[in-house]
Amino acid sequence: MPTETITIQTEAGHALEGSLELPTGLTRGIALFAHCFTCTRQSKAAVAVARALSKEGIACLRFDFTGLGGSGGEFGRAGFATDVADLVLAANYLVERFEQPVLLVGHSLGGAAVLATAEDIGADNIAAIATIGAPSDVPHVLERIKGDLVAIRATGEGEVSIGGRAFTLGREFIERVESVDLIAEVNRLRKPVLLLHSPTDAVVGIDNASALFGAATHPKSFVSLEGADHLLLDSRDAEFAASMIASWAHRYLPLRDDWPMPEEGVVVKTGHGKFGTEVHTDSHRFLADEPRSVGGDDTGPTPYDLLLAALGTCTAMTMKMYADRKGWPFEGASIHLTHERDHAKDCVQCDQERAKIETLDRRIEIFGDALSKEQRERIIAIADQCPVHKTLENLCVRNCE
Repeated sequence: MPTETITIQTEAGHALEGSLELPTGLTRGIALFAHCFTCTRQSKAAVAVARALSKEGIACLRFDFTGLGGSGGEFGRAGFATDVADLVLAANYLVERFEQPVLLVGHSLGGAAVLATAEDIGADNIAAIATIGAPSDVPHVLERIKGDLVAIRATGEGEVSIGGRAFTLGREFIERVESVDLIAEVNRLRKPVLLLHSPTDAVVGIDNASALFGAATHPKSFVSLEGADHLLLDSRDAEFAASMIASWAHRYLPLRDDWPMPEEGVVVKTGHGKFGTEVHTDSHRFLADEPRSVGGDDTGPTPYDLLLAALGTCTAMTMKMYADRKGWPFEGASIHLTHERDHAKDCVQCDQERAKIETLDRRIEIFGDALSKEQRERIIAIADQCPVHKTLENLCVRNCE
């Protein structure tokens, strides 16, 4: 997926750094991912979810909270309230840039943060909210901190260890965490909510999901991440969570009205990748791209893949239609197509010095043991009568104003 580096300035004077995962094609929606406590935007869950959403046409910004990863500021003095303020800034950036509501996605404490941030972002700017392993009681994160919190309250700051990493923690951090009533925040939400949680989560127990689900109003949904650990360290768990969120988000991020389906023909629109484009018919949308070996993102078939597919599918349909009309015991076909660029040496009717001949090679395998030799030969012969084959033989491309 195309990735754009984003920098957002805070009122405190430091910058938040993020990675905006863009769809190869057009953008149908936007999302904001909040990472887990002391993690960064490079966590497996953050990367997997952001890229899964981008595959669905949803641009997703994953960024580092204050004092973590590439973002400035002091993590130990920030606290939960600063995480909320960071999310508001990031959400406002996305809404202003793309001019549509945002899907909020949060992992662990990031999940609690997106739930608590909704009111500050504004109902009109939020499409829906999804959380992964979110706590229902924000102060519980203090239990994950190894250090003398009583001394920090008394002296103003002190050294602690969180997840094996050393931090200097301030009194304000502790006070801001303790002041959050997340259940009350969730109960006030009037937005679609999806909660994903593992019953085997040893860090944030499944009872947290039950409390959040009970506090939330409809529409609300729950997905079990059975067997997954809290951080989704197994990439398969991260990808499963990502696919669930992406599928669920479709209901709340409808296709933009300014991308109408063409009444006739095909419309191709340039996307965000180096070669990525989006193809629109009167009833379908899909991507075309180039492989990574030539600088593409490999998110769709190449133009020549589509050309070969057009000939192959039309050939298959024509053969089946003919055999069905005849009532023959045709059981299908396999058609293998390749494209070769220069066959002037094989052409006895052209000037080999001036002409460049390209070929589309087609190998057809017919299935159906009960077919006679004559029936097989006739089905093969009818393949050349397919409309696309005839079009390619008589092709003339015009550029219309």
